[in-house]
Amino acid sequence: MFTQLFDATLNVGRIGRASAFRAGAALLLGVLLALGGPIGVGAWDGALMERTMAQRYGAWGQQAFTAWRTLVEGGAQWDEREKLRRVNEHWNRAVRFGEDMEIWGQEDYWATPVETLGRGRGDCEDYVIGKYFTLRAMGVPEERLRLTYVRARVGSATQAHMVLSYYATPEAMPLVLDSLVSSILPASSRPDLTPVFSFNAEGIFAGPGNAASHPVDRLTRWRDVLARMRAEGSIP
Repeated sequence: MFTQLFDATLNVGRIGRASAFRAGAALLLGVLLALGGPIGVGAWDGALMERTMAQRYGAWGQQAFTAWRTLVEGGAQWDEREKLRRVNEHWNRAVRFGEDMEIWGQEDYWATPVETLGRGRGDCEDYVIGKYFTLRAMGVPEERLRLTYVRARVGSATQAHMVLSYYATPEAMPLVLDSLVSSILPASSRPDLTPVFSFNAEGIFAGPGNAASHPVDRLTRWRDVLARMRAEGSIP
């Protein structure tokens, strides 16, 4: 069990309530029957991404992309713990929370990092997707990162939420990167979070153990994000 209380300044409204619950259900029910191997993540096309940001979001988009690119390029000189800290800080600062309906006019939409930074707004899934792909671009191995659905206890209520989990080794206690908490804490220090399941480009992880089950490219929303990222130049 993820195990620490949110900061005293926790804003309950920042957790994607209905949309996050729907997203979790969509993931579990959205596994396709078609066969296929997992989809990997590679280097980005910076020139195409910059053009996309400028065309869609103007000067704001260019500035957001420049700050993001500077972050990724700077990662070459940092160890992984420093990369985690910088990336968590960047995304928590650069993006304001918003529900999918007010941002995209849809009940549940997974934005690409380009879309989230261009709008400057996103929900919990968008923060996690942005952090995940930024760390992958910095060279953090796939097997150390998982997008993790959790139940977050806020006062007497329980909300659906997503965080990014980092495993230094397969059996290590994961570190939790959260859009609600600035500090990166081990899961054992987050008693307010109960994990439901997690996934990355290798597969879906549920219950005890570290073996990936269903190929993650069978998840419809995940595949849609990857397809849009390819069109933007974020992945090959």
